Amino acid sequence: MAEMTSTNDWRAGVTVELDGHPIVVLEANHVKPGKGPAFVRAKLKNVQTGVIFERTFRSAEKIPAATVERRDMQFLYESDGDYHLMDLESYEQTAVSADVVGEQRRFLRENTTLVVTLYNGTIIGVELPTTIEAEVMDTEPGIKGDTVSNTTKSAVIDTGATVQVPLFIDRGQRIKVDTRTGQYVSRA
Repeated sequence: MAEMTSTNDWRAGVTVELDGHPIVVLEANHVKPGKGPAFVRAKLKNVQTGVIFERTFRSAEKIPAATVERRDMQFLYESDGDYHLMDLESYEQTAVSADVVGEQRRFLRENTTLVVTLYNGTIIGVELPTTIEAEVMDTEPGIKGDTVSNTTKSAVIDTGATVQVPLFIDRGQRIKVDTRTGQYVSRA
C-alpha cells in the first residue's frame, strides 16, 4: 500500500501520484469559503510530460505520495538525440532522450554533475546546477563605460546557447548564466 498524503499538507515541491503519473505540486492554496466545505486549489506539473495544470481537491483528501528518488549523475556525451549519463555511485551508464533533459540541454557541457529524478527506476527529470560559468564565444564588441544601462545584446556562449548580456561584456570573457531562466547573472 502506497503512503498517503493529505491535501492539507501540500506545499510546493511535494510529489504525489495521480492517475498513475508522478505529479509535483507547484502551488497549493487552501480556500475556506463562507458557505460549503474548505478545499485546496492546486497548480500541478506532470513530471513525465512537463504539462502544468490546475485541479481542485477536497480539504484533507488523501492522495498517494509518489516515491521519487534523486541521485547525482554525470553527463558524459550526446549521441543521436540521446544523452548518456553515468551514476556516480555505481558507475552504471544510462541514456535518456532529449525530451527528458528539456530546454536545459543548451547549457549542458560534458562532465557536468546533474541531479536526476527517478520514478520506479526510470529517469523522469534532470536538473542542471542553478548557474554555470561559460565563456563568451561571439558577441558584438563591448562599449567602454556602458555599465549602468539596462540595454543588452546577444552573445553565444561555449555551450552553443545564445543569451542576452550587458553591452560591456566582450568576446572571451567568462560569465555566469542562470540555467533555469537562461539569463546573464554576472561576470565570473
